Amino acid sequence: MSYSAQEQRNLDLVQAMFEQVLIPMDGDAADRFIAADYIQHNQWVDTGLEPLKAFLRKVRGENPDAVHDIKRRFADGDHVIVHYHVRRWAGDTGFAVMDIFRVEGETIVEHWDVVQDVPADSPNPHSPF
Repeated sequence: MSYSAQEQRNLDLVQAMFEQVLIPMDGDAADRFIAADYIQHNQWVDTGLEPLKAFLRKVRGENPDAVHDIKRRFADGDHVIVHYHVRRWAGDTGFAVMDIFRVEGETIVEHWDVVQDVPADSPNPHSPF
């Protein structure tokens, strides 16, 4: 896939944010990537950077061994889409997640996501990944 220079920078920014914030669930590292007035569409977290940081700390405390396995990433203008598998503990079937981030300059300013349980048994032979 061919991306513009800005789209590639956006992909790189979101990848770095995953590596330094979401995968280790390090709320303190979020300041480097996410705007203070960040718009949050996830219904489990209030809007803004501070509620996100508090949510990451809570999740890290509950699931310190969680795994975020990125399957694919896409960029479209100022949006980056990441499809990944979250497993909270060993043996967890986890969630299939699609995140959409909007980037302005060098900062993530908005986020949407869709989360789906991964069933242990499914009538569909195709993986969600």
